[in-house]
Amino acid sequence: MKIIEANAFIKNLRLKKPYTIARQQIEDVENVFLEIKLENGITGIGAANPEFEVVGESPADTLINLEKEILPWLTGKDIRSFNTLIDTVDTMLPHKPGTLACTDIALHDAFGKFIDMPVTDFYGRHYSALPTSVTIGILDIQQTLEEAAAFKTLGFRILKLKTGLNPDEDAEKVIKLRETFGDYFIIRVDANTGYTLKQLERFMHLTSSKPVELIEQPLPPGSDEALETLSPSARQMLAADESLKDNTSAFKLCQSGRYGIYNIKLMKCGGIRGAFKIAAVAEPASAELFWGCNDESIVSITAALHAAFSCKRTRYIDLDGSFDLAEDIVEGGFLVKDGMMSLSGGAGLGIKRSC
Repeated sequence: MKIIEANAFIKNLRLKKPYTIARQQIEDVENVFLEIKLENGITGIGAANPEFEVVGESPADTLINLEKEILPWLTGKDIRSFNTLIDTVDTMLPHKPGTLACTDIALHDAFGKFIDMPVTDFYGRHYSALPTSVTIGILDIQQTLEEAAAFKTLGFRILKLKTGLNPDEDAEKVIKLRETFGDYFIIRVDANTGYTLKQLERFMHLTSSKPVELIEQPLPPGSDEALETLSPSARQMLAADESLKDNTSAFKLCQSGRYGIYNIKLMKCGGIRGAFKIAAVAEPASAELFWGCNDESIVSITAALHAAFSCKRTRYIDLDGSFDLAEDIVEGGFLVKDGMMSLSGGAGLGIKRSC
């Protein structure tokens, strides 16, 4: 079954409201989309939103790569060889995870629809539903409590608190959340590389009586060797994000023992196949898998959820990236009820164009 048409475009998706992390304020986000059409009329959709600061590729770069290299080459290829096609794209454009992810997701969606099977069932489903965290950006204490209260009314039970500017203020927010809501919320924090080792140690000390579930990427990549001075129990609750890009970096992290949790993002590793490569490295190292995202379309969020449900070492998901969008080009993909995410059903990724 041949691919008869391929089209790529970029769309700036508005956020419902801006938020702040340690590095910047976010108001809107560019997503690149790839649509491929099979000769029987089936359409597969892929999406990408790579962060240049993390992987060295921007959405604009992804679009150029797709238009100049991938679209002409992809037309006429057989969807039944989708795995080989993904491997070839990786060879054609190495170290371009946004381009690879966009292509990988579109091919998975089209192939799943072609065989009339959800992607996660093709690989083997280990989970049917998991609770996701929802993110609170860097706000003052009162605003943080108000955001948490709003999430509670929606049924969410896990908060991910953006931190990394001041460990004392960060710890105070955690303590106030505990005082206000008791044990209702599980609390995770994401320092976005904003701490030094001493600041991390101070934050962990200040919150020792009100512990958080995990701490995501506290130190910048290249500085996280210092984490090896922490106790094994402390390192076990640390999640690698910016330091973890692909299976090669995963292997190095396994050897170092700096992190007990690996945050897999399709935009860092090049899609579903790249995610499975990291998962394969993590399993013998007994590392737990944490599936994260950027502010992304339902397309790539759903792809990450399919991958997460297919990996038995999945323990955490933070796939709220499309919740923040005021617009998207697709519908379907997944359902959210009381903070639990499940797939909506349907072949491929279970998504369809809405505009």
